[in-house]
Parts: sequence; C-alpha cells; structure tokens
Amino acid sequence: MERLEKQLNLLMELDKLKSVLRRTRVKSAEKRLENSAEHSWHVALMAILMEEHANEPVDIARVVKMLLLHDIVEIDAGDTFVYDQVASKQQEEKELAAAQRLFGLLPESQGDELMAIWLEFETAQTADARFAKALDRIIPMLLNYHNDGQSWREHQVTKQQALTVNQKIELGSTVLWDKAKQMIQDASDKGWLKS
Repeated sequence: MERLEKQLNLLMELDKLKSVLRRTRVKSAEKRLENSAEHSWHVALMAILMEEHANEPVDIARVVKMLLLHDIVEIDAGDTFVYDQVASKQQEEKELAAAQRLFGLLPESQGDELMAIWLEFETAQTADARFAKALDRIIPMLLNYHNDGQSWREHQVTKQQALTVNQKIELGSTVLWDKAKQMIQDASDKGWLKS
C-alpha cells in the first residue's frame, strides 16, 4: 500500500499543473491563456498524429510519455517564456530541482525511470527526444499563428527571434521546420512579428 500511496500522492501533486498558465492563448471563443496541463495533453496527441513526420524512426509511446512528463516541473519552476533569454538560463536549474522533488515522491525505481525519461527529453540526444522537442516547439507557434500572432505581438517578438528559438524543430522534423518557417514568414508579412 505504501507504493500506491506514493503514486497517488504524486498524482494529486500533478493536478497543480492545471494552474500553471502559459503565454499562449487557447484557440477558442474565450481566448483564455492555456495552462501547462492542456499543453502537455495537446502536444502528446500531436505526437500520435505527426509520427510520420519524424526525421528518424521513433518509439511513439516513449515520445508521448516524454511529452506528458516534460512540463510537470513547472509546478515548482513555473513556465518560462521561450523568448526570454535571461529567464531561460535560470530555468534549467529550477526545473532540475523540481524534477528531483516530484519524481522523488514516487517509489524509487519508478521515480528513477521517469526521471531518466525527463532527462532524455531535456538533453535531446535521442531520436525520440529530438522529435518530442520539435513538437513541443511547434505547437505554441501553431496556437500563436491561429490566434493572429497573439503572444508574439504582446511580447514584441521579432522574426529573427522566432527563427532562432524555433530552429531546433529541424533536428526532430524537417517537415515541421519547413511549416514553421512558412508560418514565421507569413506572420512577419502580416506584422505579427517585428522585423
């Protein structure tokens, strides 16, 4: 029963992810900010739909697992706006501490396994992780694009910033990177990204 209690304890802790707000708005009539739990669910579904666009063969179950786990650290560390370079440098340390705390709530063997998957995503050295990272980068772009550049406009993001930050998409999927470049150019032409 101790194992079950630890698992349930983490499950209840993970509910806090629903309260972590991101900078991107959902594509719906209400236009509210997306939360990190919604983002994780959305990008995990995207993995299932987009598997054929990975640069290399991937284990889609592992990719989905990575995407469901990758942002749970935001419960402690908060969400960092990807275009905020100063905050991004500090985020790595905060997220590692959060991962150690959260996965430490589980029975040791299970916590170690999930921590290894989280670290694999973070380092992006495997085909699975590179594809997962590509999806994680393109989905906020899709929301921004379909919300008339909302987050880009609000934060005065430049075309060059969008290209630089999102170029990592290419490592996981050249097809999705081509689509991202197309969206960035169109957003720039529409004035949603600063020149």
